[in-house]
Amino acid sequence: MSRVIGIDIGTSSVKAALVGERLDVLAEANRPIPVSVPHPGWSEQHPDLWVDAVLACLDELAAAHDLSGVAGIGLSAQMLGLVLLDEALRPVRPAILWNDQRALAECADLAALVPDIGHRTNCAPDPGINAAKLLWMRKHEPEALDRARMLMLTKDYVRLALTGELASEPTDAGGTQLFDIPTNRWDEGLCEAVGWRIDWLPPIVQTWGPAGQVRTELARRWGLPPAVPVAAGAGDNMAATLGVGAGAPGDAVVTVGTSGVACIVDGAFHPAPHCAVLTSAHAAPGALLSMGVVMAATASLDWAARLTGTCAADLAAAAETLLAEGRAPDAPVFLPALTGIRTPHGRPDATGRIAGLRLGADAASLGWAVLEGVAFLIAECVAAQRDAGVPFDRLALVGGGTRSALWMRMIATLLGQPAGLSDRAPVAACLGAARLARVAAGQDSAESLAARMPDFPRLVEPDPALAEILAPRRARFRRLMDEALA
Repeated sequence: MSRVIGIDIGTSSVKAALVGERLDVLAEANRPIPVSVPHPGWSEQHPDLWVDAVLACLDELAAAHDLSGVAGIGLSAQMLGLVLLDEALRPVRPAILWNDQRALAECADLAALVPDIGHRTNCAPDPGINAAKLLWMRKHEPEALDRARMLMLTKDYVRLALTGELASEPTDAGGTQLFDIPTNRWDEGLCEAVGWRIDWLPPIVQTWGPAGQVRTELARRWGLPPAVPVAAGAGDNMAATLGVGAGAPGDAVVTVGTSGVACIVDGAFHPAPHCAVLTSAHAAPGALLSMGVVMAATASLDWAARLTGTCAADLAAAAETLLAEGRAPDAPVFLPALTGIRTPHGRPDATGRIAGLRLGADAASLGWAVLEGVAFLIAECVAAQRDAGVPFDRLALVGGGTRSALWMRMIATLLGQPAGLSDRAPVAACLGAARLARVAAGQDSAESLAARMPDFPRLVEPDPALAEILAPRRARFRRLMDEALA
């Protein structure tokens, strides 16, 4: 048996890939999942939506392919979602997602309770992270919190459905602010600070370790062999980074998805809470991952597409036309703070801004402004990470945003670094999960995950002509950001 299945539970969809021995994608299945916004600034999903979508993807793969040779399953998922389960291991409420902003006030409370939290956990307090959400729950939904007996994360809840086993692992646990990064364990003091019991947290397994076996009835449903191991898995940023082979210090991967994340593999813990850089364990042995986060990347493009009555792909293509026509220097300047700013300023209360609107502004100019604004903010993230002592010398680009050649050229130009592009970039997180599944199934060693990122057949080179257009506009962008933060 040499095939494995890699599953990625994203914010807007679930993907499952049947992966061969050489990490070739043999088949894919995809299901959309909606996000609920019950109040402005809130972002929720019911955990059963993830399970239903995963089961549907596996049903689709099983209907079209023989899965009797599958040796293991690996999971990747959106990080930071708060999943609270009752005694029967059922959700007490919908999950509060990574981009939810309701716990703004509780961040200040948490910083006062644990002044050094940014140097022990993944970041300074942020409303997207679980510790502040628990404080919010105590104030606003105490009845639901009183019924909760287990805190889980997105992929861990899906794995529970697949295997019946409770577990988590360091990459995702590191995003709760209940987990001490230097010691790699749940922390009693951090739990006490937010009124949570440490025994209401799942056991920690290595990302590549087996964390249960597919339930017998599900194995029969999909034609799987008995006792297929399910790897503990990893957060989506770690999985996507691993999926393009970035497992050693000096490797960097910029993910352009719903959010944009500059992921730099590091060999030591370099916390940078002052600039809202997140640092957690990587999915490779002996490594950590420094993450600079743009909260709304393709989410900003989708927003602009809705405003202009078009689709995101057409809007990105229109921006290419704008450049070819020489109109880019006159386009508006956009700050993509539609769900706040995380890196480098830690201002979840910030709002998006557009400057330079004129009667001549059209959909193409708005498309350009959005692509450029996200690229500018990614460059600000990377600058903060480098200042924190996290350098890199190899770069790859992944995520759905890689479908826009202009967007990728902007990023490579602003970072001053050639960037590798893989044909598998949109399924990088599935491939990372598949690599973990191979180790859990005994087909690869854990050490194989820690290799340097390979060369890519396609490179996006920095564009000097584009750099001339972007330089004065970046100065305007920084002034716009200063105004938003004032």
